[in-house]
Amino acid sequence: MNCSISGELPEEPVVSKKSGLLFEKRLIERHISDFGKCPITGEQLTMDDIVSVKAGKIVKPRPVQAASVPGMIGMFQNEWDSLMLLNFALEQQLHTARQELSHALYQHDAACRVITRLKKERDEARSLLAQAERQIPTYTDTDNAVHASMNNRQRVAGGEDLGPEGKKPRPGISTDIIAELSDCNAIPPTLAPIEDLERYTQISSYPLTKTNKPGILCVDINHSKDIIATGGIDTNAVVFDRASEQIVSTLSGHSKKVTSIKIVHQDENLVITGSADKTVRLWQGLDDGTYDCRHILKDHTAEVQAVTVHATNKYFVTASLDSSWCFYDIASGRCFSQVTDSSAYTSAAFHPDGLILGTGTTDAIVKIWDVKSQANVAKFDGHTGPVTAMSFSENGYFLATAAHDGVKLWDLRKLKNFRSFPSPDPDTPANSVDFDHSGTYLAVASSDIRSPERIWKIRQFQLRDGSGKATSAKFGPDARYIAVGSLDRNLRIFGLPVAKDAPES
Repeated sequence: MNCSISGELPEEPVVSKKSGLLFEKRLIERHISDFGKCPITGEQLTMDDIVSVKAGKIVKPRPVQAASVPGMIGMFQNEWDSLMLLNFALEQQLHTARQELSHALYQHDAACRVITRLKKERDEARSLLAQAERQIPTYTDTDNAVHASMNNRQRVAGGEDLGPEGKKPRPGISTDIIAELSDCNAIPPTLAPIEDLERYTQISSYPLTKTNKPGILCVDINHSKDIIATGGIDTNAVVFDRASEQIVSTLSGHSKKVTSIKIVHQDENLVITGSADKTVRLWQGLDDGTYDCRHILKDHTAEVQAVTVHATNKYFVTASLDSSWCFYDIASGRCFSQVTDSSAYTSAAFHPDGLILGTGTTDAIVKIWDVKSQANVAKFDGHTGPVTAMSFSENGYFLATAAHDGVKLWDLRKLKNFRSFPSPDPDTPANSVDFDHSGTYLAVASSDIRSPERIWKIRQFQLRDGSGKATSAKFGPDARYIAVGSLDRNLRIFGLPVAKDAPES
């Protein structure tokens, strides 16, 4: 007789007094301790209801599969297949859990941003309401009686025009009130005017890279401290203080050129660099002014072409020529997700709302991704050559992309190109594009520097950097200057020319 649970011949048979069923002793003891019921009938069962059955020594027959070498091999193969299927199922569950965690983090960040925006709008509305209440004239009871006793004839005699229904006409909402209501979206008053930008010229130049391997490939600016970070062909990144005109620190560690650099604005002493050596490094500033490499990330198998930081300053994305982009946590350096596609990536940028990612590819395609689902939701084609750089406007409506054929502006609401700027030199691609923080100006770096005015009413002008090989351009605070990196190892600053009697920068 076989065990009612395992279906095999029991080594220590026992019988239930209530059901008369035969069990293996160790199996029924464990089931009773866990559930207190009979596994077959579901009746309440205790160990007192179990009776041991004496039986002779049982010799288990050998399975048919184990009777020959081929049978044993087949048995081992079945066990291996079962193990592999179980392992695959566990990996799928782990991947699903990671995605759910990532989605929860995105939703939390989006909710925090929405709450912050709503609080700001509430405070602005309260301020406007309080201001309006202060402007409303107050009348005494006598004044109210006098106003109530005035009839239409008296008002006409006083020179007031009445409408067809005998009511005083409404003047409408004035332009001053409209300007006050829309003040939260206005261009900051400290922004440099277009007339100043047209007068920009080179005011200073700083050699930041080695002479044997000259060339600055990327630039980023910390607006609050006026710190400029650059990455060069000499494998080093440089942190430069523009106010003191001194190099704060040189970040050495990469074995090949630094292709992208970003300053994390929440932690102003944290710098992220991507390199052609397939790695990404996170540098933490120390009290003595030096920087320590906190993390070395090796998830890519080809050159890292772009680094972009999320608006929360808690996450960042890297894009590589290995046809993948990775989503990282800044604090831990952990890669939450790596999305692989058919095209190699050459540029990347986060949308201001934080849930949209733009990437440029070697086959001249601009791809828009939903970060929450990690799905490609839109594609823009029309460029010639790799998309070397991209920048979203702060209002989130426009995207500027640079490639071999120049710069294109895309309307994200209509998903189409509405303006193009051809490259001034057919043999020189546009290397960099950058909207200023207000979204008013757009700087383009190629064989020269150009800074158009507002993207819906553009006026072009050029700033020559002397080398003819500009690789990157970045606006300073309030567009008061433009930092330009070039292949002659110099970081150049363009701004309003200084007076002749003023000390040179």
